[in-house]
Amino acid sequence: MPSTTLSSTSAASAGTVDAILRRSASRYPDRPALTFGDRRWTYAELDAAVDRVAADLAGRGLEAGARVAAYGINSDAYLIAFLAVSRAGLTHVPVNYALTGGELEYLLTDSGASVVLVDPAQAATLDSVLGGMPGLTALPLQPAAGESTDGTVLGTALSSEATGRFDSPASGTSLAQLLYTSGTTSRPKGAMMTHSALVHEYISCILALDFDIDDEPLVAMPLYHSAAMHVFALPYLSLGATVHLMAAPDIPEILRRIEADKIRSLFLAPTVWVPLASHPDLETRDLSSLTKAQYGASIMPVTVLQRLRSRYPDLGFYNCFGQSEVAPLAAVLRPEEHDARPASAGRPVFFVEARVVDDNGADVADGERGEVVYRSPQLCSGYWNKPEATEEAFRDGWFHSGDLVVRDSEGFLEVVDRIKDVINTGGVLVASREVEDAVYQDTRVAEVAVIGTPDPKWIEAVTAVVVLKDGQDVTEAEIIDGTRAHLAPFKVPKHVVFVDELPRNQSGKLLKRELRQS
Repeated sequence: MPSTTLSSTSAASAGTVDAILRRSASRYPDRPALTFGDRRWTYAELDAAVDRVAADLAGRGLEAGARVAAYGINSDAYLIAFLAVSRAGLTHVPVNYALTGGELEYLLTDSGASVVLVDPAQAATLDSVLGGMPGLTALPLQPAAGESTDGTVLGTALSSEATGRFDSPASGTSLAQLLYTSGTTSRPKGAMMTHSALVHEYISCILALDFDIDDEPLVAMPLYHSAAMHVFALPYLSLGATVHLMAAPDIPEILRRIEADKIRSLFLAPTVWVPLASHPDLETRDLSSLTKAQYGASIMPVTVLQRLRSRYPDLGFYNCFGQSEVAPLAAVLRPEEHDARPASAGRPVFFVEARVVDDNGADVADGERGEVVYRSPQLCSGYWNKPEATEEAFRDGWFHSGDLVVRDSEGFLEVVDRIKDVINTGGVLVASREVEDAVYQDTRVAEVAVIGTPDPKWIEAVTAVVVLKDGQDVTEAEIIDGTRAHLAPFKVPKHVVFVDELPRNQSGKLLKRELRQS
């Protein structure tokens, strides 16, 4: 039998992010791959668009692995650009589109970006920092309203010019993305994600979340965040599903799209699920097509979850738990597991091994608190330009997550808190999440964050920062008294602060460090 030998380029690209699109385009060339606004891309069209944009990027003289930042909102151009950066053998750096000034400059400087892909709405903000960053080039993702697509990523993607197949120089070990942590407790760190890590995670997502080619997923959360991109959009594209992309998570539009497009799968952060659960449009929209509802990126109040599950008993809810460094899905609580454990984060996904350890790295007994540590091919390979932080996080072959959890005898994890969010009050440790759950028992409370504030007697005083629902009038004493039935006396808040809104990043994560500094 004659032997056949793969080209070195083909062999190298087999385990890369862009290769999953190549395979889906080969299997389903005429199947719809992506919708955004009034544009529709088949898999063949999407693959060809990625080839054109990758060729354009490669023609700009960037060295292999050069960092290309993306500073924009959700769009087909944004998603195509990510795939094209990967195919061109470059490293994608997603940037929160709400960042400005010093925070924006920090990410661009720390990553060493050579090119910034930018939306019209962010262009002026980017210009304000580019003056101090010579050598950094801006490339528009899409045109401003009424302008030509010429010279934009979208224009290149839509071009009818046949550039031919672009063979990726990347391999599984090449860096695909610098995924900056949310920076909820410190300055963001760039988790170095290889192609192989991301592809392994896509498989874990498909298995744990029961993804199907006919799910018609709606992706409304920001693609710069790893959950929307790497737990939903890319795993679904690897299956050949049709991904429906929205620019932003507008609740009335989400509900309209579920009904109009017969959406079967929807992921939202709890910060969107919470207002959606009481939105008046729920009374008029037909959501019967929806069979899978995923939540994650921050803690879902159990009371809100139970309200949704009661209203939609045939809708399967999945709790997605993890963090940027693990690409990001680490554990899932499946629909059939919610009845017994509504507050659980579930069990580790296919490619993730987890332990729960004490301060010395020794395993704790089931039912005891400890830090969850991971070993997985999904993990980042360290932090960009931060060897000390890498050494601190990766110890004895395990990644230390910073999450305080309890594991039960069946391997289910329940998140107690971020270790840095545990409050030391009078020498006793209090988990802020437990206090938050108690405050949420008051139906007049829209949102709450519990932090430790400096106190001469208690070291840290348990302090609840509360956002009330519209039209509600509640006193500090009422909030405090309401928690006494649910908490031990030392856990009861000593102070309540009322605010109009809580500081969050665009992915919905609460920025407690900002509350502590205020």
